[in-house]
Amino acid sequence: MWKKWFSGIAALTLFAVILAGCSSGDSSEGGSGSDKVTVTIWHNWTGQDAKAVAMRKIIEDFRTAHPDIEVVDEGLPTDGLKTRLRTVAAANEMPDLFVMWPDAMTKEFVKGDLLQPINADLDAKPEWKDNFIPNALDGYTVDGNIYSVPMNLAPSSFIYYNEALFKENNVKVPETWTELEQAVASFNEKGIIPMALGNKTNWVAQSTIFSTLADRVTGTDWFLKAVAQDGASFTDPQFVEALKKMQELGNMKAFQDGFNSIDETQMMQLYFQGKTAMVMNGGWALANLVNNAPEEVLKNTHITILPPVEGGKGEPRTTSGVVGTGLGVSKKLSGAQKDAAMELFYALAGPDGQKATLDSSTLVSYKIDLDKSKAHPLFVELYDLMQEVKITPVYDSKLGSATVEVINNGLQELLMGGKAEDIAGRIQAAQANAIKQ
Repeated sequence: MWKKWFSGIAALTLFAVILAGCSSGDSSEGGSGSDKVTVTIWHNWTGQDAKAVAMRKIIEDFRTAHPDIEVVDEGLPTDGLKTRLRTVAAANEMPDLFVMWPDAMTKEFVKGDLLQPINADLDAKPEWKDNFIPNALDGYTVDGNIYSVPMNLAPSSFIYYNEALFKENNVKVPETWTELEQAVASFNEKGIIPMALGNKTNWVAQSTIFSTLADRVTGTDWFLKAVAQDGASFTDPQFVEALKKMQELGNMKAFQDGFNSIDETQMMQLYFQGKTAMVMNGGWALANLVNNAPEEVLKNTHITILPPVEGGKGEPRTTSGVVGTGLGVSKKLSGAQKDAAMELFYALAGPDGQKATLDSSTLVSYKIDLDKSKAHPLFVELYDLMQEVKITPVYDSKLGSATVEVINNGLQELLMGGKAEDIAGRIQAAQANAIKQ
């Protein structure tokens, strides 16, 4: 039954990854010594952004403090991690701990009997459990069982803009859709990229732009009905209109040429180099900006949200997003090995881990006051903006994994001139099939 969810994976690839999983993902007591417990963890803290650096430091500090526990960690870029997890899930060869996403992924892994709940661990530490923001655990709760906690807060759609470029070129920071169109035209005339996009790993356009843009057009209620296939369809006129609005951005040359051939890292490099006036990215991008942007660019960077769409059904002061990623706990863990894994879990996702995340210029789903006197001014700007902006669902957190792949590929095609109605039909067919599974 579980393998139906992953039927697109080639048998040869699956066999290779199963072998890799058996050697690196399968854990046992022993390893480096008879009294040593081994814990494997897969994560996406691979970059030089402050969040990734902070999480890797927690793992290193944990190793030092727990010589009796061998932590075998493997870092993969986000898209590679998602693919690898779904592949080993098909073979029931999960690592002991692994970064996972709330909502759709959590539900799929629970359905596959791959996770164990952490209710007892949370209940044993009420000072931890009770400090999450309202509804923070909902995306990790299935049939009353809690399977993880968010380790950050992930609004996925902001406009980061270089104020100096706007002022030098006498362009207004857009607050309406018409002003956005005017800004795009003005920057194109000046030979400046209006908005950098790196959609090679095809989740970027969906997560950072389309999820918010589509909500502006359709409203959240319509989307949730379409996800459930309950009184709404992705072939409805409002969704086709949302796709066409996205296509308009491509047609008006909002993005640089070759946007489907560079990735998110290269996209941010264009911004760091001062070649683009704007870039749309999630809250997670701020830690990268603060750590790696040249001072001249960083001091001129500010943050806003996508303007409302005239006639749209969605609320204007929103951004798509999700409570942050959590750690999944393999169903196979027990005894001393599980105890060791849960100690590492708590180090990364407990109060100290949450504070380290906030201190890394990353938003959290946890009640911690930000010390604005110590935080970077740009992070204070993001933090304050989030106090007045509501989060709406990011598409890839609610849709089935097969549908997500269809919409991500569809947006690549759409921005290259594909027909909105055809793409909408494929998305609808995929989600209707997912609901039947």
